[in-house]
Amino acid sequence: MDREIDPAVVKAPCGALRGEIVDGARVFRGVPFAEPPVGPLRFRPPSKLRPWTGERDATKYGPAAMQEGNGVHSEDCLYLNIAAPQGKGPFPVYVWIHGGGFTGGDAGDPMGMSMTEDGIICVTVAYRLGVFGFLDVASLLGADYAGSANNGVRDVIAALEWVHENIVAFGGDPKRVTICGESAGGKMTGILMGTPSARPYWHQAISQSGGAERVWPSSTAAGIVSDGFGKTWKDMGNADVGSLLTAPAGSIIDAQHRFTAEWPKHYPLRPVVDGDLLHRLPVETIAGGSTRGKRLLIGANNDESALFIGTHPSKDPGPSDLGNVTSDKFGEVLSHYKDVYPDMTDEQRRIRALSAEEYGIPSARLVDAHAKHGDAWLYRLDFFETSGDMKGFAFHSLDVGLSWNHPNAHVENAADAAALAAKMHGAWCAFIKGETPGAPGLPAWPKYNSVDRATMVFDVDSHIEIKPHEAEFRLWDGVL
Repeated sequence: MDREIDPAVVKAPCGALRGEIVDGARVFRGVPFAEPPVGPLRFRPPSKLRPWTGERDATKYGPAAMQEGNGVHSEDCLYLNIAAPQGKGPFPVYVWIHGGGFTGGDAGDPMGMSMTEDGIICVTVAYRLGVFGFLDVASLLGADYAGSANNGVRDVIAALEWVHENIVAFGGDPKRVTICGESAGGKMTGILMGTPSARPYWHQAISQSGGAERVWPSSTAAGIVSDGFGKTWKDMGNADVGSLLTAPAGSIIDAQHRFTAEWPKHYPLRPVVDGDLLHRLPVETIAGGSTRGKRLLIGANNDESALFIGTHPSKDPGPSDLGNVTSDKFGEVLSHYKDVYPDMTDEQRRIRALSAEEYGIPSARLVDAHAKHGDAWLYRLDFFETSGDMKGFAFHSLDVGLSWNHPNAHVENAADAAALAAKMHGAWCAFIKGETPGAPGLPAWPKYNSVDRATMVFDVDSHIEIKPHEAEFRLWDGVL
């Protein structure tokens, strides 16, 4: 008699893993996908994982990447988590890239359970953050570290390569991998779309409140940031920048906190066009055909920036708020918003313009670049909660719980939120399975083209809009 197979144990090319069964799904946590980037591997590209012998415990999350705040943080952070349906599959694979401004966040997101119920494997991945993943330290530590601002991107590619090589053991189909992220994770998704070396490891993409623009255009620009951090490091009493290689990780995070607080612009820590991993700005590479034949689902929320500048911002956004343009350029565009939205208050126009600058227009530029070569579907979230601090606004991150079918149950309009979540989640699952995104109760969702810009507007009564916010869209021509 054959020995009964334990569904919580998987023997993959990387080695054997023992996970656990949670609500009928097979769950594996804290699975390494690269060698720990510690010691001599600090500021280096991820190193190929060596297979292990024996059975590795996979019931606990790995530590989050080094960052500010509470929680378990470590340089040894290159781990992923897998939630898989029981059965042989092959199941489509959904790879979630967390947000956090490239300086925060973690991969321990339990909402992946909701995908397994629909016959989808969910993988959540970690990557190095802040100075450890997005600072080009070449000007500080030498040419051998050129392109170190792209190590966070390389980490995610290493995770995708691990999925490609190992996911069959979990019942996954390596030929049906959808990458997805929100906020910085959405921008990482866009950057991966414009990274040629990532192309073999993904087949579809979902970008939520993303874009592909948060990249320094040259090593010179990234070097200015690096030199600024080096000055901060010395100002904090460190003898020389060479000590960055051996200093405690916590002291580097302390320096990062001071540096980012003093830096005159938002998001100084970001990837770079280094001539190696990224040869051009990602959106240019995408327009040139790097995503040919692949599919994209992309969108943003109507009032993203209410989460950051508040629901009643009394001042125009300044340099520390802007993601992509100077204050002068933003002010020039904002001055025309009264013509476009005469019925809005000044507060509403500030929120609307900053939402466009950070998320709406970058997403539009990305979908236009991709749609030259592949199918795309565009959405906008207009739904808002009717109670709570953000009532009345489709704020940044509201879409996450809805798309995972985990709506906020503690608001006045919880029933409406639950109904919309079921539809958005259904559309996401259909897309992940290779179908046209859609769900019962939603209108037919047409493919995007740059002429009519057909957009699914998710709301209590979801509908399709043609050329939405056209006048605002044109304000940003030549700016973003």
